[in-house]
Amino acid sequence: MALRATLPIQDSAVSLFQASSTDVDEHCASLGRWRLSYDQISAGAFRGSFTQLSLPHVEVFREITSQQVRQYGQLGADSFGIGLPWHGDGEVNCNGASVAGAQVIACVDAEVDMCTPKAFELRGIVASAALISELAARLEIELPRTVWHQLQMVEMAEAPVVRLRSHLAAIQETIATAPERFSDPAARQALEDALLVEIMDMLPTARTSDPGRSATARRRTVDRARELMHGSGARSLSLLEVCKAVGASPRKLGYSFQEVLGTSPMHYWRAMRLNRVRRELKRAAGAGRSIYDVAVQHGFWHFSQFSLDYHFSELPSETLRRTRRAV
Repeated sequence: MALRATLPIQDSAVSLFQASSTDVDEHCASLGRWRLSYDQISAGAFRGSFTQLSLPHVEVFREITSQQVRQYGQLGADSFGIGLPWHGDGEVNCNGASVAGAQVIACVDAEVDMCTPKAFELRGIVASAALISELAARLEIELPRTVWHQLQMVEMAEAPVVRLRSHLAAIQETIATAPERFSDPAARQALEDALLVEIMDMLPTARTSDPGRSATARRRTVDRARELMHGSGARSLSLLEVCKAVGASPRKLGYSFQEVLGTSPMHYWRAMRLNRVRRELKRAAGAGRSIYDVAVQHGFWHFSQFSLDYHFSELPSETLRRTRRAV
């Protein structure tokens, strides 16, 4: 169930939106104009929350997810985003790299595809890529082309990253204690200016680290395997078929997945298919399809084992009943 609240701020130029959910798909639907999809990878009950402060030219967000999740899609056309991992029971895996030190997640007009750990919190900023380009041109700042058109873990100068963290912490504290302060035009303008100044300070120092040949090869192997898995549609591929297609032994594929995504190929592939089953059950709530038919369609032939594998802290029949009650 999703709980949403748009908090009253007495100014049409700014809005504050907050949502919480116990369903990964409902959580994803609360992300506004972001065109993202989430798949739950780890087993257990999902809990998520999303807070977004929309200023005239900048959106400030905070997202919390309880389970390991694959996030993929786009922030929106012509979008610039910087994310700072805040907490998590593990590493963020993105293009075979993880965040450490003064690194941030940068996305400029690019596809998003990353795996986040359990108990993860991400805070950051989204703005128009055109706005960032215009500001950079006015300030005679040459933007690093390496951060465009691909989600990247980017090394930045430490000082502006620390200052940006401080701003984001202060914003969340104000949201919790005195959100009406954002109605003040002068305070709002000062906040936007401060955030954009830190971004302009950070970007000229941005550099992507060279992952090395072996890491690049592992990432390509994983990308190809995932492409096959996600492109298989209604037909369920076997892991052996995937290994043959990418030219990797099961052991080599396992090493690659663990390095790039922090999980095994079998666990990842089963989780992806379970998410497909769950969404299919939601769609089938009024169509009269049986749970067994949906499970078999996605490669789960042993029904008792499928019920044990179904890792959303409810039985498949409960998903179906809950959806039917909501129809």
